[in-house]
Amino acid sequence: MASLESVLQGVQVLGPVQESQRKILTPQALAFLALLQRSFNPTRKALLERRKIRQAELDKGALPDFLPETKHIRDDPTWTGAPPAPGLVDRRVEITGPTDRKMVINALNANVWTYMADFEDSSAPTWDNMVNGQVNLYDAVRRQVDFKQGGKDYKLRTDRKLPTLIVRPRGWHLEEKHVTVDGEPMSGSLFDFGLYFYHNAFETVKRGFGPYFYLPKMESHLEARLWNDVFNVAQDYIGMPRGTIRGTVLIETILAAFEMDEIIYELRDHSSGLNCGRWDYIFSVIKKFRQNSNFVLPDRSCVTMTVPFMDAYVKLLIQTCHKRGVHAMGGMAAQIPIKDDPAANEKAMEGVRADKLREVRAGHDGTWVAHPALAAIASEIFNKHMPTPNQIFVRREDVTIGANDLLNMNVPGKITEEGIRKNLNIGLGYMEAWIRGVGCVPINYLMEDAATAEVSRSQLWQWVRHGVTTAEGKRVDKGYALKLLKEQAQELAAKAPKGNKYHLAAQYFSGQVTGEDYADFLTSLLYNEITSAGTPKPASKL
Repeated sequence: MASLESVLQGVQVLGPVQESQRKILTPQALAFLALLQRSFNPTRKALLERRKIRQAELDKGALPDFLPETKHIRDDPTWTGAPPAPGLVDRRVEITGPTDRKMVINALNANVWTYMADFEDSSAPTWDNMVNGQVNLYDAVRRQVDFKQGGKDYKLRTDRKLPTLIVRPRGWHLEEKHVTVDGEPMSGSLFDFGLYFYHNAFETVKRGFGPYFYLPKMESHLEARLWNDVFNVAQDYIGMPRGTIRGTVLIETILAAFEMDEIIYELRDHSSGLNCGRWDYIFSVIKKFRQNSNFVLPDRSCVTMTVPFMDAYVKLLIQTCHKRGVHAMGGMAAQIPIKDDPAANEKAMEGVRADKLREVRAGHDGTWVAHPALAAIASEIFNKHMPTPNQIFVRREDVTIGANDLLNMNVPGKITEEGIRKNLNIGLGYMEAWIRGVGCVPINYLMEDAATAEVSRSQLWQWVRHGVTTAEGKRVDKGYALKLLKEQAQELAAKAPKGNKYHLAAQYFSGQVTGEDYADFLTSLLYNEITSAGTPKPASKL
């Protein structure tokens, strides 16, 4: 094997490294990252090019279908995914959130079964957020994450077993510009996965669980194959048995919905199921078919889980997962308790109950909450209707879903000026916070993250592009969209503390709502605003 020094040639760290971060950014860990980057970045880039080619086909009117070349995989009833791993047999309520130290403690203290620590949609990828998040998870795995702040002690509870930790790295499209390998920025996915795995894989197994991941934003089974290859190389590198890693794939793109069997198949020994990433899924439908007037959707509030294309997606996901012996996880309850209005709070919580009841009755094995206070509601519903640790035995053989069902855009509802303003508020509110380094934001008692901002941005683009008319009779064109954007930005900026970033957010947003330019992801569009690349430091000198 090559010497450490030779492997680290060409590896540079451009972000400042604090003393507390040195245990994460060790030369050995950076050598592991370099191995992953050199082995897999060419494939990653080729798969991203493949996405562009696919988008060009969709822009010309092509529609997705189940792949003829993988029909033999879908039709073969004999193969399954891996049996549930330790700590992942019962996942009835999962809490999700970013990796700041306070959140990590609060999530692990919540009455839930697992905690998805998120480097992706609810984290703004500043250098400090990403590296300190790794420090926090390193300490949390070892139960050494307690700290004091403002005279208050934050401590992990010791009266019961803590939830199983699952980590969500960034998607394949994002880069980590603060680390370069051979002159190229690192893949954000490989950076997040690699650091957590390298430092914690053996420790997690020792403590009764394992290196577990949520895998976001995939668009094809070939992207799952890449993750599986990464997992095999990583396990071989540290001498860990293959199959120890488990990955739950978020089905949050319309193209991945046509390849669910194939995605589980690619990850087989590493698969821990699929999850309904509902807001990203709606974003993906709008994004992929943005040039197609048949896919224009009404106000975001009308696009519920019971409309035809969302209902079909849920049913197919549950049927596919259970056929293959893996978990089918439900979606997010993003509500936050409304402390100063009991009536409004009760109405919101009734909505959560109804949503969780729909999920458990459909056959989901678990669900997500964004706030610890919602865990009790979700637990009560799942405990009552799912007395077993999961319901993989619910086969849903009554379900028959075809391509037309997944693409059925018969969604009742209208486009209103209120809907436009809500989208502008959510988009601006999220982008403003993101530029300040905050990745999840409470807006109108909902925890908004990148996915909901993307729905807002994409709907506005789509409505202008296709010149829709609002319920009030107003044609939505570029001038109208920019006028409302300016009004909302001024209103939000006036209410916010001095030094806010609303006008900068509006500058970026204005290029995204005119039906002309369309960035692949808001996070990619804004990323340079939060990079802090300084003088390159050779990894061997850290």
